[in-house]
Amino acid sequence: MAGCGRQLLSPAALLVVAQLVWAPDPYGEECRSKTYPPSGPTFKGNVPTYVINLDLPPSKRWDNLMLDKKTELKTVVQNIKDIANTFFPSGKVVDIVDNKIARLTATLPYPFNEELQGIANSSGIPLGEIVIFNIFYEIFTVCTSIVAEDKTGKLYHARNLDFGLFLGWDVKNNSWTLTRELKPLVVNLDFQRNNKTVFKSTNFAGYIGMVSGVKPDLFTLTMNERFSLDGGYVGIFEWFLGRRDGMWMGFLTRTVLENATSYQDAKDKLAKTRLLAPAYFILGGKNSGEGCVITRSRTASLDIWDLDIKKGTWYVLETNYDRWKPPLILDNRRTPAMKCLNQTMQENISLPTIYDVLSTKPVLNKLTVCTTLMEVYNGHTETYLRECPDPCSPW
Repeated sequence: MAGCGRQLLSPAALLVVAQLVWAPDPYGEECRSKTYPPSGPTFKGNVPTYVINLDLPPSKRWDNLMLDKKTELKTVVQNIKDIANTFFPSGKVVDIVDNKIARLTATLPYPFNEELQGIANSSGIPLGEIVIFNIFYEIFTVCTSIVAEDKTGKLYHARNLDFGLFLGWDVKNNSWTLTRELKPLVVNLDFQRNNKTVFKSTNFAGYIGMVSGVKPDLFTLTMNERFSLDGGYVGIFEWFLGRRDGMWMGFLTRTVLENATSYQDAKDKLAKTRLLAPAYFILGGKNSGEGCVITRSRTASLDIWDLDIKKGTWYVLETNYDRWKPPLILDNRRTPAMKCLNQTMQENISLPTIYDVLSTKPVLNKLTVCTTLMEVYNGHTETYLRECPDPCSPW
């Protein structure tokens, strides 16, 4: 019908769509088992640990880490610049980053503004480029997070950190360039005050927000990006234009890890604080039933999915899609992860068996940088660099 703006798909196109929907995942596999302790082709190495001394001035806290990792950070930042120059060959984008964005650092809250300046000083990388590196997590990550409770009431929290989507595909090595270059930047951090641990996290060196963390004997926390039309780029653009009533999600998770006094306190802060970007916060506590996925828009909590042992909900799992909606056909990590958890069963759940789940393709994929395993008691954390041998899903 002329003018209505709709066209019927041809029979051939319908056949292609049907094949995409019903065909088995070409990269899928049976649930893995006995992959822990990590070894073999999916294990890329262990991760070093650094102490971040919160008693130091913010501008000096990251100096020791940057002394070791500034070369690797420069490689990643240069990669991001090269990608920007590919799309905008005039070089104007990089010029804006190095000049105008650097000046916006002063608008960021304390102590984050001073920490970013300190990283720029100690690494020799322009301040604007350090800021952009910290912004990237708000808009370019896909992950899988799990909180599970065993039959004794013990809680486990784990995640695959997937990063680098659409940021440079290396045809020769069949991998994402940025994902590969980020692996040497992965570090475990022990944030201390008065020589005592306040919280621990797994981070990229140079990134001052938190993506995975544990506050010993209180709670565990991971953050996943939530795809939305009202996405992180909108909030970031508003910030540049002067509206600054929202919080960067990485800054919020770090503030919660540093200052929240209980699981419930952390839950309230994550559910109610206005954000620059929509997100999923995956939170685990220390008592039976303390585990949830908080689905956030930039302004409100849309859903809180809690553990409920009496109703049979002994785990919660989040990739990057609202749980009441089907995941994208070409990015269904949720279904295989849930299949493997259900197959494992609650009586067998542990950090090693969760590592098996996170080692099963396509939960493990070409974007997977590392796997982090956490227990709240004593702030136990393990992080392992990962590799996904071919054949492997690109995401």
